[in-house]
Amino acid sequence: MSLKRERIFGIAVTVGLLALGAARVAHAQGMQGSPQQPPATTPGGQTPASGQTPADASKGGLALDVAPPVNADEDGAFKAFEDTPEADSAKKVDLGEAFVQKYPASRYLPVIYANLTMLYLKTNQVQKMEEIGDKAVKLTPTDVQTMAILAQTIPRAMNSTSGPDAVKELAKAEDYSKRAIEVTPTIAKPVNLTDEQFASAKNVTLAMAHSGLGLVYVRRGKYADAIPELDLSVKLDPSPDPVNYYLLGLANEKASHFADAATAFTKCAGIQGSMQATCTSKAAEAKKLGETQLSVPK
Repeated sequence: MSLKRERIFGIAVTVGLLALGAARVAHAQGMQGSPQQPPATTPGGQTPASGQTPADASKGGLALDVAPPVNADEDGAFKAFEDTPEADSAKKVDLGEAFVQKYPASRYLPVIYANLTMLYLKTNQVQKMEEIGDKAVKLTPTDVQTMAILAQTIPRAMNSTSGPDAVKELAKAEDYSKRAIEVTPTIAKPVNLTDEQFASAKNVTLAMAHSGLGLVYVRRGKYADAIPELDLSVKLDPSPDPVNYYLLGLANEKASHFADAATAFTKCAGIQGSMQATCTSKAAEAKKLGETQLSVPK
């Protein structure tokens, strides 16, 4: 299964809406916030660090006015990291890794971890992505975007579904999916977002979480359970991932819902990209199965 790393990274950057409020972040690091609205919060829903107040976010990132640094070297290292564009992924990764090593108890770790999760995904370092993502969620249990990225990526990156390691990975992906699905609706809207932007950000995160859960069920052979999750994923996503249409088609085909399978594969084939030929072939296959085999009613 093709792992849509660039697309996931693009979503996280494009959404650009719900970053941690520990410091100035040029691109969104996730739907990170508190389920309850505190008296004064950063755009991510967290209470600002001492001396910090939300600032104008119209420059494309989430800018904060930061009090005079407690540790000038630490603040300087963080600024160097955040000022490095995502396009220079190798440099940004190096700076992030160096920061984590030098400042293992920094207040900026949530931002660094969330950044590195996406950067490792972008640079095809899936094992590192999972390791740092686990740390990000442990440090910030409401970081639902990181949870959703992990939930979707872990089952897509698996080469096998058998053995204790595969069972453990699927269980982790299932847990992250369900936690993201549970927590995302409880996050308070940041003051710098419109209702439409906030709804879109939540829907993208939920789409990834439902996608991950659906694929977990597919890999376990629980196709009836997978169908509603994958169906929700493509409905919530403003720009549905063709992989999810493919998976929805596959789950329906395996469950002998051939007409629904053909519909999903056809929608996948209608999205420009590397999966068009495969999905066109699968749509024809599903239609033929529907003509020669008995479909099972839902």
